[in-house]
Amino acid sequence: MSTVTSTPPARAGAPRSAPTGPQDEAHRRMRRIGRIVVHVLLALGGLASLAPFLWLVRSALMTDEQMFAFPPEWWPSPVAWGNFSGALQTQPLGLYLLNTLLLEVIVVPGVLLSTSLAAFSLARMRWPGRRIVFAALMSSLLLPGAATLIPTFVLWQQLGALNTYFPLTVPAILGAGGAFNIFLLRQFFLTIPNDLDDAAYLDGASPLYVYSRIVLPLSKPALILVGVFTFMATWNDLFNPLIYISDSSKYTLALGLASFQSLYSTEWGFLMAASLMVVAPVIVVFFFAQRYILEGVVLSGMKG
Repeated sequence: MSTVTSTPPARAGAPRSAPTGPQDEAHRRMRRIGRIVVHVLLALGGLASLAPFLWLVRSALMTDEQMFAFPPEWWPSPVAWGNFSGALQTQPLGLYLLNTLLLEVIVVPGVLLSTSLAAFSLARMRWPGRRIVFAALMSSLLLPGAATLIPTFVLWQQLGALNTYFPLTVPAILGAGGAFNIFLLRQFFLTIPNDLDDAAYLDGASPLYVYSRIVLPLSKPALILVGVFTFMATWNDLFNPLIYISDSSKYTLALGLASFQSLYSTEWGFLMAASLMVVAPVIVVFFFAQRYILEGVVLSGMKG
């Protein structure tokens, strides 16, 4: 009597062997080609984004004749290192740097404090009208800055604060850009488990203790994101200093760069060198904070 052996049926959830054959090989080949195409497109996009900066570096190391030569010269020969010293001698960039750093020291911590307190109140506390206040705050993002420009200027004029740093610091801390930063921090605070707050409140902690000892230490990526955004906005701000500052000894770097361009002539080599010196710190800050920026952006949209 012959014995018939049968293969036992595969168990549910058991791993299946990878298919083999010409179709599978073609599939893997298409996936490799797809990855190569994606990386090539990303590289081309990166080069296109980097092109203006490379052109700035190239122009900062050239004389005006080399800069405007046709056909264009892609490499400075000889290198015009004198553009940097000439830029420092033409304008007091050191003084402008100190003025800008003074604004950064005031604005960045002030924005972090005001926006994090508002976001904590909207995300971690319960009080009547909280959702209505948040909706009104978000609707303020739809209001263009030009609509409040003249009333704001008249207000500071009546207060006698023109040609001071008050119009550049107080609105930045309490107004301009605050709604967006509050939104980012609120969304991040919502991702923190509420059990941590409840446990602290059961132990007799106050809301200020929960804010400073629990929420803020767990929100470093979002705080760094807001800090970098605020730093870049203050560093690159030309519009507000141009309106409120008239004394050249109080110029910021952005306003000092604009003063390189005169009505009759412009020292383009000096302007490019000064622009490179001003842009370099922003690039360095972004380079070291990019991991926190990406993490803050991703986690801010996970809940809410």
